[in-house]
Amino acid sequence: QVQLVESGGGLVQPGGSLRLSCAASQSIDNINVMGWYRQAPGKQRELVAVISNTGNTNYGDSVKGRFTVSRDTALNTVNLQMNSLKPEDTAVYFCYAARGFSRSWGQGTQVTISS
Repeated sequence: QVQLVESGGGLVQPGGSLRLSCAASQSIDNINVMGWYRQAPGKQRELVAVISNTGNTNYGDSVKGRFTVSRDTALNTVNLQMNSLKPEDTAVYFCYAARGFSRSWGQGTQVTISS
């Protein structure tokens, strides 16, 4: 099972930007899908954005047009560029990887949007 470590979370004012990065413990070339989910207090974990190893992407409705997911096979990372951040984007963001029937999750990184 691949190990995932997130970085880049923090506190940002509304309208600001953040970039999250997730480092995998092994080559991501054969990981079918990687990406990000988030969980706000009292809410279920929800899809933010995922990207396949062929470059296909899928975004949650609430982040379309504001967030961009990408993967870097040279660095074995998946990244999430978040722009035009809103208070409702506040959550713990989890990195996710799927390879065959195996699923892996990172520990999560806190993102707080507040003035």
